[in-house]
Amino acid sequence: MSLSSFSTMPTAKLRLKTLPTSTTITPLTLHSPFLPSFRLPKHKPLSILRISTSPAISASLEAGVGIMATKLGMMSFFEDSGTVVPVTVVGFREGNIITQIKTEATDGYSAVQVGYRRVRDRKLTKPEMGHLEKSGIIPLRHLQEFRLQSVDGFEVTQKLDFNELFKEGDLVDVAGTTIGKGFQGGIKRHNFKRGQMTHGSKSHRQLGSIGAGTTPGRVYKGKKMPGRMGGTKTKIRKLKIVKIDDELKILMIKGALPGKPGNLLRIAPAKIVGKNIPKN
Repeated sequence: MSLSSFSTMPTAKLRLKTLPTSTTITPLTLHSPFLPSFRLPKHKPLSILRISTSPAISASLEAGVGIMATKLGMMSFFEDSGTVVPVTVVGFREGNIITQIKTEATDGYSAVQVGYRRVRDRKLTKPEMGHLEKSGIIPLRHLQEFRLQSVDGFEVTQKLDFNELFKEGDLVDVAGTTIGKGFQGGIKRHNFKRGQMTHGSKSHRQLGSIGAGTTPGRVYKGKKMPGRMGGTKTKIRKLKIVKIDDELKILMIKGALPGKPGNLLRIAPAKIVGKNIPKN
C-alpha cells in the first residue's frame, strides 16, 4: 500500500452533542463480565474546617497567691504536749513584691507575678531591668507567676506578707529543686537490690538484665537504668505550718523540703479537693 492511499481514506467525523440545561446527570454505573458492577459515589460539597481559638492546654490554677522563701535548715520542734516534730526552717529575703498583674483581656489568663530577692542592678539583664523599672520596682532576682481565678484586690508594687497569707496549722504546697547527686547507679537511684557478695557471685551491684534478646531486640523506653540523679523540680503537698515567728521572720514547716540550705522555695496554699478545689 502506497503512502498516497492513506490520504484518500475517509476520515472519521466526531459529533459532539450538547445536553440541554434541564438535563440531570445520573451517577455512572460500570458493567463488565470481569469486574463486579459498582456505582461511583456522588461528589459532596467541601466542608469548611473550623479552627478553635481556645487554648488546648491550660495550666493548673493555684488555690491562692503564694510567696517565695529561702530554705535555712532543719531542726526539732517540741510541742506543748512534748511531742518532737522535725521541721524545716524557712526564712525570707527582701522581696515578695507584685511586679505584674495579668488579666484575661491583656494576656488571656489571670495571674499575679511576684518578685523575690533584691540584687544589684548589674546582676540583671537590660530586658529584666526594663520590665521592673516600668513599674518602678527595685531589682529582683526571681520572678514567678501564681495563676488565679481572679486577680481582684491585687495591685502592682504591693508587698505580700506571710503573716497575712498563712497562719499556724495551715497546709501548704512547697516546690523547689532537689539536691543534685550526679551520676548514680541503679541501687541508689531506683532502690534496686544487689546480688550476693559471696558463694561465687560475680554480680554485686550490677544492673542485671535490661530486656530480652531477638524479641523485641531493643531496650524499652523508660527502662530504669543508671543516670543523673537529683537536680529536678519537685513539689511536696499538704505540709503543715507548725510555727510562725514574727520577730525572726521565719516559718517552721513540718517535714523535709526539697533542696539544700539557701535553696529557693515556692510556697502556696495547699490544693484540697472539696475545700478550695471543686470535686468535679
